[in-house]
Amino acid sequence: MNNWSDRVADIESFKVMDLLKRAKELEAQGHDVVHMCAGEPDFATPAPIAGAGIAAIKDGHTHYTPAAGIPSLREAIAGFYQQRYGLNIPAERIIVTAGASGALLMVFATLANPGQTFMMADPGYPCNPRFLRLLEARGQLVPVEAADNYQLTPALIEQHWQANTAGVLLASPSNPTGSVVPREQLELIAQTVKSKGGQLVVDELYHGLTYGFDATSVLSVDQDAFVLNSFSKYFGMTGWRLGWTVVPESAAADIERLAQNLFISPSTIAQHAALAAFRPETLEILEQRREIFRERRDLLVNGLRALGFGVPLMPEGGFYVYADASRFTDNTFDFCWQLLEQDKVAVTPGIDFGDYLANRYIRFSYTTGVAQIEKALARLQQRLS
Repeated sequence: MNNWSDRVADIESFKVMDLLKRAKELEAQGHDVVHMCAGEPDFATPAPIAGAGIAAIKDGHTHYTPAAGIPSLREAIAGFYQQRYGLNIPAERIIVTAGASGALLMVFATLANPGQTFMMADPGYPCNPRFLRLLEARGQLVPVEAADNYQLTPALIEQHWQANTAGVLLASPSNPTGSVVPREQLELIAQTVKSKGGQLVVDELYHGLTYGFDATSVLSVDQDAFVLNSFSKYFGMTGWRLGWTVVPESAAADIERLAQNLFISPSTIAQHAALAAFRPETLEILEQRREIFRERRDLLVNGLRALGFGVPLMPEGGFYVYADASRFTDNTFDFCWQLLEQDKVAVTPGIDFGDYLANRYIRFSYTTGVAQIEKALARLQQRLS
């Protein structure tokens, strides 16, 4: 018998990774698998970023950096906030991290004591409450529906606030629903959380991947909020494992001290590569890809609706469709595994994203090309007919 800790036993598998592992096995056996489960763009990292990474290695940038990141990258991120949002964010408030996961761990470690909870939407990103469990805190999942725009609202926060609630975590755009919190709602939520004495944390990982508009950063309405962001999604740098957090000035030294102890420093090569992420030629590539994602979204949503899946709201951002499959099954976990094993279509069951009505929903990721999306829709049609 292993004497592993209780916290490890409490951490469930990330089901999308289980499905991805099996999909790769089927591919290795020669099967043609359509990948629509992982939240990873199919595009390679843009050439200017990759070139900067190669140059960094050649130039000997392979040693530790300051724990909060190289100053030039922190300044570049600050410049991006000025350019995209019109916000003057001092570079000292920006901490470069080992992926957004590193940022989330340090922010939760700063804000949540053992026994406290952080309120978050159900459905939502599944790893969020597991980070809290590692810290002996807990995720407080609040069911949300299409009528709520799949987001927490000031009324829901008021209704569900508890004596041990430390704060609220929003995701805008959201994984898995693609919903975005409008500026006015962000402002009201920030006011509500402050009135309760809590802290607001906003996951802005999918900023840049909204369609027809730019999402509002919470920093436009609340300079005391903590922001999580990443080079993985919009910038296409998933494997480089680089993110950042913007924190209030009063928290910067504490977050940096955690970074020193937990991570030493982010990847040096990835940081030097990321300096090229904000070049005009890189941003031009990224905006072209953004339009391609929009075309894929429209194709997938229209196709799923035609097949009988419920998609009440057009996803506004990210690259996911959270579709109601209750017309076809009352157990999407088994349904998704059957789709993979029998039809070679990899998608993710709702149970990966929470508890509320989870067996009714499937997350489809449009991180694959139009031809593959059409192939997946044809295979779904064959199965459902």
